[in-house]
Amino acid sequence: MNNLSIEGWYKKGAEEQSTPVGFMEFYVSEPVHLRLEQAEEQLQKTHAAEVMVDVDMATLDLKIPDACGALSDCQFRVYLSDDQRGQFHLVGHLARDGSLIYSNAVMIDQLG
Repeated sequence: MNNLSIEGWYKKGAEEQSTPVGFMEFYVSEPVHLRLEQAEEQLQKTHAAEVMVDVDMATLDLKIPDACGALSDCQFRVYLSDDQRGQFHLVGHLARDGSLIYSNAVMIDQLG
């Protein structure tokens, strides 16, 4: 389906600035793409701020910079842009200290 290479960010705590960590690479399968589209439709109907979509780490084929280490969890955060188009980005926490790691956003309709 879609192999993505997107800039990643690290944030130690809520008060700190995000720091670029390099590129994150992952695979979005057709079933996951459909779940992202369903989440977008749900947001358009309910006007909620966001929906979290669970990720199967076995099929995600996630590659993050070595300096980050392993993740303790990982999800896709889906939200609507100002023009009501769905966007998502990868969100997770580092196993070593729980720090936030995330990718830049991608428009759901750009997935093929």
